Amino acid sequence: MHPDLAQILVDEQAIHERLEALGAQIENSYRAHGVEELTVIAITNGAILFAADLVRRLKNIYVRLDTVRVSSYKDEDKPVSEPEIVDNIRLDISDAHVLLIDDIMDTGQTLERLVNVIKKSRPASLKTCVLLNKIGRRQTSMDADFAGFDIPDQFVVGYGLDFAERYRNLPYIGVLRPELQNPPMWM
Repeated sequence: MHPDLAQILVDEQAIHERLEALGAQIENSYRAHGVEELTVIAITNGAILFAADLVRRLKNIYVRLDTVRVSSYKDEDKPVSEPEIVDNIRLDISDAHVLLIDDIMDTGQTLERLVNVIKKSRPASLKTCVLLNKIGRRQTSMDADFAGFDIPDQFVVGYGLDFAERYRNLPYIGVLRPELQNPPMWM
């Protein structure tokens, strides 16, 4: 375990097992409705690892991939502003079946904002998928269509999630030690 963590919340094996099940669930959901091609939009930077691993498990459906960059944390442990789209998608998603992927659903504001923006492009369908669902902090009525793990209200890093751009590379999800949160005192 990384020395900056208080504990590992979701280990590497649990992530891989859940990705297999989640991939099958997503693929079956779309294939049951006759969908042969899916447009996946990953919210960067946090969802990149999760999205990459997840789309590799969608083996029986064509996948188009794009990203959108959103900023709301600005190196803090809580959102400090309304989510701002700083780099939008490039693909034409009108009449496409879209799956929006994020690393964590915390307040719900980021997903809600992006869903409203994407709907303006008139996709055939729009669903959301998150790796982590932190129900205790929700500020919207938004729920993800697909979720990997429900987690408690703790500040987590690893497997794409960061604090001040650190810890994304950890292969598991852990709770950052409180004394290293907001603002960090890097040695």
